[in-house]
Amino acid sequence: MSSQNPELRFERNANGTLETIPPTGGISGNREIKAGAYLFNWVESQNLGEVFGSSTGFRLANTAVRAPDAAFVAKGRLPEGWDQQEDKFINLAPDFVIEIHSKNDRLAKLKAKMEEYIANGVQLEWLIDSKNQ
Repeated sequence: MSSQNPELRFERNANGTLETIPPTGGISGNREIKAGAYLFNWVESQNLGEVFGSSTGFRLANTAVRAPDAAFVAKGRLPEGWDQQEDKFINLAPDFVIEIHSKNDRLAKLKAKMEEYIANGVQLEWLIDSKNQ
């Protein structure tokens, strides 16, 4: 379905249902790339692990597949051969995730997603909500 709808992103909930995520507008997209760039620069400068963008799917322990706006996985935690499987989801919870609240997102839904991340092993998360601070 993803390849037939390249303009959309999808996530899979733990119950197996698909959730369509429409593209963001310019402001949210700009915030997303900046947050990812800051994260990337820090991780690279300290040689801490790997950073992933919003098109990366992570298969969580509860079977949900989530694609945070930016994610970090500490060195040594990625499964062996992860970088040889270009079109496969990564089977683990990132150590750190960033989600940007965009106009298309319901804040309550994002907060529930953040709770799901923690319940499935994410150690730290940022929900950036500039509208509500």
